[in-house]
Amino acid sequence: MSKQTNPPVRRTTVPQIRARKGGDPIVSLTSYHAHTAAIVDKYADFILVGDSLGMVMHGMESTVGVPLDLMIMHGRAVVKGTKRALVVVDMPFGTYEESPNMAFRNAAKVMKETQCQAVKLEGGARMAETIRFLVERGIPVMAHVGLTPQSTNVMGGFKTQGRDEATWEMHLNDIKAVAEAGAFAVVVEGVVEPLAAQMTRAVDIPTIGIGASAECDGQILVLEDMLGLSPWTPKFVKVYGQLGGMIEAAVKDYAEEVSSRAFPGEDQVYR
Repeated sequence: MSKQTNPPVRRTTVPQIRARKGGDPIVSLTSYHAHTAAIVDKYADFILVGDSLGMVMHGMESTVGVPLDLMIMHGRAVVKGTKRALVVVDMPFGTYEESPNMAFRNAAKVMKETQCQAVKLEGGARMAETIRFLVERGIPVMAHVGLTPQSTNVMGGFKTQGRDEATWEMHLNDIKAVAEAGAFAVVVEGVVEPLAAQMTRAVDIPTIGIGASAECDGQILVLEDMLGLSPWTPKFVKVYGQLGGMIEAAVKDYAEEVSSRAFPGEDQVYR
C-alpha cells in the first residue's frame, strides 16, 4: 500500500488575488519579521512588508527615510517565515518615482533578493506609466492611492482624503488609472467612506481598505496597531489584543525576579 502524504502547501498567487474582486473579502496584515509572519501566514491571503516598518520597528518619524536595503532585509525574513500567503514588499520613497527604468531596476532587485511575489508603490495617475512598464516586464504591482504616506510632507501630514467633494473626481481618476495600467489590486488608504465605496465600484480590480470602507474587497491593518503595541492608535484601527500591556507586565516580573535573585531558579539551571 502506498504511503499517503499531505499535498504540498501552495502560495496564493497574484491571479488568485486579482480574481477575488467582488468575492470573499481579502484578508491582509503587515509583517516585518519571520516569527510574526509565520503566525499571520495561517490566516492572511497576502502579507504586506510595509515601509511602515521604518516607524514601527526603527523609530522613524515617517516612512520617507526607509532605505531599499532595509525593505529587502525585512522582506527576505517574511518570505522565509511563510508558506501560503502572497508576500508583497513596499517600494520605499525615492526608488521608483524618477523613471520607469529606475523603478524596474529596484523592483527587480527587491523580487530577486527577497523572493517575494509582488511589489507595492504609491501614487495614482502619475504612476500609471511606471506601473504599466513594470507589469509588462513581469513584475506584479499593487497600487496605493488616497492617503499616500510617502507624500505626507506635501500633504502636510496624515490627512484624511475626500472630505472636500471637489477632490473626489481626482481620486476616482487615480484609481481608474492604476487599474487600467495593470495593477492587480490597489490599497485605498485614509479616504472618507462614501468615496472609498465609490472607488471600489469604479474599478475591476480588488480594493484593499485601510481607513476606508467595508465595501472594499479586502482590508489591511498594521499588525502592531491591531495588537495594541503602538503608542498611538488611529481612528480606523480596531485593537484586537493588548499585547503592549502584557509585554510590559512580563518584563516587570522578570526584572523583579532578577533583582531578588528568584531567577534563575532550580528549573532554569543545569546540574
